[in-house]
Amino acid sequence: MSKNNLLTVLILAGLVLGVLVGQFVLYNPIPDQRIDDAHWTKQMGDLVLIRPLTLMIIPLILVSVVSGVTRIGDPSKLGVVGGATVTYYLATMFAAVILGAILVTTIRPGAGLPPDTVAALKAEGVERYAGSETVRAAAETAQSTTLGEAWLNILRQMVPSNIVEEMANTRALGVIVFAILIGLAIAAGGERTRQAAAFFDAMFEAMMLLVRWIIWLTPIGVFMLAAWTVGKIGLGELLAPLGRYMLVVLVGLAIHGFITLPAVLYVFTRVNPYRFMWRMRRALMTAFGTDSSSATLPVTIDNAEREGECSRRASNFVLPLGATVNMDGTALYEAVAVVFLFQLYGVTLSLDELVIVVITATLAAIGAAGIPSAGLVTMVIVIAAVNGSLAATGGASAPQLPIAAIGIILGVDRILDMCRTTINVWGDAVGAKIITRLAPDEADDRGKAMA
Repeated sequence: MSKNNLLTVLILAGLVLGVLVGQFVLYNPIPDQRIDDAHWTKQMGDLVLIRPLTLMIIPLILVSVVSGVTRIGDPSKLGVVGGATVTYYLATMFAAVILGAILVTTIRPGAGLPPDTVAALKAEGVERYAGSETVRAAAETAQSTTLGEAWLNILRQMVPSNIVEEMANTRALGVIVFAILIGLAIAAGGERTRQAAAFFDAMFEAMMLLVRWIIWLTPIGVFMLAAWTVGKIGLGELLAPLGRYMLVVLVGLAIHGFITLPAVLYVFTRVNPYRFMWRMRRALMTAFGTDSSSATLPVTIDNAEREGECSRRASNFVLPLGATVNMDGTALYEAVAVVFLFQLYGVTLSLDELVIVVITATLAAIGAAGIPSAGLVTMVIVIAAVNGSLAATGGASAPQLPIAAIGIILGVDRILDMCRTTINVWGDAVGAKIITRLAPDEADDRGKAMA
């Protein structure tokens, strides 16, 4: 058995064992007695897997983007690659949001529930919202944050005043822009900066070697995090009143991940999409276990280049950008969640309001990189936009969705977040493969740029 297949088996075993331990050992049916974020399984999962991978994010983004840009060399080629990448990200996110909106308005998971069940869900949601200081603070911040302000935050991060501060606060956008500029300068420096290019290439190779060492901790980390997640929530939630809502989200993610993205990949590359998905299994399983596109980034880059056969210029440029702004799964989830909550509160959204959901969820998912608690904040921004539209058309008597309603779905958010993060990473990988086909590595590119 190859090392890659052995690692796959170990990760799957860790996931299955974690689910079993979480359900049959850690889970308590009494809500007040369930484990919380301070439980040792969560702490050990963070210590063994999340923190080592997070440690690699900013240094890896810096060296990988510099290395990728110097390989592209010609600024005009960088413009082509960048334009194609952004177009792909926008198109797939928009498709994901439309899919989510169609599913949630067709299946209507928030409609038709018994009044007692709806009342219980609302009461539980308000209680959960009030009891989570972190969630409440983030929601209040988001409520006062307009979509324009979120995008202004993005622009500010793209033009940082202190790159060291950006690195210290793990703000990737500023680091990416800084790395692009450094890469362009090295490429334009010709023979004088050839050693700098070699240095960043060597640093990238060293960091990839370190990632390959860390990745062997994945089975242990996935076991710990899966046990904590299931122990905190319980598999019974899948059959609870929120089961229909979860099903709509999961069906949407499955359609986008197994049909939409593979179709796009095949059209542009003629590569077997499911074989490529299998080759990217290390990154996808790590994304599912860690629940973080950014924490998975080191594994995604290594996996895409080695097993996925993506060019270095594509993996080093496209993947760091994608981990920051490409959120297909998150955008789809936001659309479903917002419409579901309005349905639960007895509000039927018109076509105009659904269009607002689609547009706002797409733009907010991109702008989420500029504000903390991205998933929560984007949802609150979308809710605020729809509430504003309802108020504009219906006046003071128009129905409004209270922000505290997000507490209803917080209990099952972790499981859904793991799934949508996996789709986010899969979308990044598909983008890297497409850019590899559109702009393959050419051995003489760097030499031409430096000549």
